[in-house]
Amino acid sequence: MASTTACSSGRVFRCFKWLERLGDRVTGAAGPVFVTLAVVMIGTGVVCFFDVIQPGLPFRWLTTPLCLLIVFNLFMHYYYVCTVSPGFIDDPPHTPKSGLMWARKRKSAARSKPLTGVRWSDGTTITKATMSKCNKCATWRPERAHHCRICKKCVLKYDHHCPCVGLHNERHFVLFLLYLVVASYCFVAFGWTYVLTALGWFDIPWLHRSPPIAFLLIYILSAVLGLAVTVMAAWHLWGIACAETSVEAQDHEHYRKVAKGRGEDFVNSYDLGKRKNLELFFNVGKDGYPLWTLLFPFRVEPYTDGHSWARTQGLERHKGVRIGEELTDEEEEY
Repeated sequence: MASTTACSSGRVFRCFKWLERLGDRVTGAAGPVFVTLAVVMIGTGVVCFFDVIQPGLPFRWLTTPLCLLIVFNLFMHYYYVCTVSPGFIDDPPHTPKSGLMWARKRKSAARSKPLTGVRWSDGTTITKATMSKCNKCATWRPERAHHCRICKKCVLKYDHHCPCVGLHNERHFVLFLLYLVVASYCFVAFGWTYVLTALGWFDIPWLHRSPPIAFLLIYILSAVLGLAVTVMAAWHLWGIACAETSVEAQDHEHYRKVAKGRGEDFVNSYDLGKRKNLELFFNVGKDGYPLWTLLFPFRVEPYTDGHSWARTQGLERHKGVRIGEELTDEEEEY
């Protein structure tokens, strides 16, 4: 009886794993389609905004440049998310670059020397990352790197795939979400009177180039998308403030249960406090880049090369997790 139950459970598990792998293949193959669809939808929203809403805004000398800045950030950050490598293990080492779209550090930060691969401040404990071998691609990788099933490679500080987001493009992803939230709410807040006109509630002719139905659909999409992306952006910002990626958030829940079962407390060694964690992620502050770099779509180097990490004073690993208890990417073969 027990063997029959185990056999049935194994078949069900293999069935779900097959569906999961099929979903990965579909997602990977449809990636360019999703990217194109997102660009078309955002582009349509921008056209509708500047055709219908922008001409009626107050203080156009001020609001027009601000709207253009939001649009510029929106498109550029999305472009970087899609084109900047997330940080594959087999990528060549990243070196600081210069150019029109590369931000410059503060003078005090520019004079500081790299420390064990980390470009950050004095007073921060820096520890070399431990290395482990990936169960799927057999690549040696530093801690916080995980295997992306769709890219079939290990990614430094892997977060998720949509497209692949890791150490070198996660900052652009989060800023894209934030600017998408701002753009969506601006469209909804300033466009509601035009919705009534498009619906024919007022005896006013529709004199805009954009069709009323297109404007209405974009308005509804902006309202729904604004709420959804707000939740997503808030969730990501909270994870950043807690010094954990989407993958690590799940792992840390497991570690807390294991530690609690032993009567111990789990402490995330990467957690330096909410403000410091946010400064590290966006690489701003006294020894990073100026805060105004968040207002423009500049390329910014992460504070680390992914092979060393800032940690809580006195900790070289997570408290409450013993050697050998660290979670690895789950096996595919069952």
